[in-house]
Amino acid sequence: MDSVNNGFGNTSGMTRSMEGATGGTLPPGLTEEEAEELKLELSKVEDEIQTLRQVLSAKERHAGDIKRQLGISPLNEIKQNISKGWQDVQSSNAYLTASATLEDISRSDAYKKTQETLSQAGQMTSAALSTMGTAISQRIGTMRALPFNNTPRSSPSFRSLEERMGGLRK
Repeated sequence: MDSVNNGFGNTSGMTRSMEGATGGTLPPGLTEEEAEELKLELSKVEDEIQTLRQVLSAKERHAGDIKRQLGISPLNEIKQNISKGWQDVQSSNAYLTASATLEDISRSDAYKKTQETLSQAGQMTSAALSTMGTAISQRIGTMRALPFNNTPRSSPSFRSLEERMGGLRK
């Protein structure tokens, strides 16, 4: 079979591959003339696809050149895409609904009471830890001030504490 060329490129390799694909037999219900017409149409469509790919590739190169001339870098494009994506998220129904729900929750009495309770608990815990730390420091200071052979400093509990804290001896 001769190749068809309507200005879209060479299709002889494709036509030959189609002849091999049919294996010499036609599908049921298809005449030889219909098969030839379909092969010709397929060849034309594939040529058009190849031409469109070449045109698209040339357009992409041209767009890249223009972007370089304008100083638009790939990083700038990524930043713009992320910014646009975030704007799209913020204007989406799901985001707006979630924001409204969270705002309603933060205005509720239950939320305010929970926030106050947790704040008070945090303050009380901080005060208790501070007091405990001061008491421990004072107790260690008192024990340290005693002579080494005095009972508190030579006691097993003080020595254990001293070992755990890396030794308090000067």
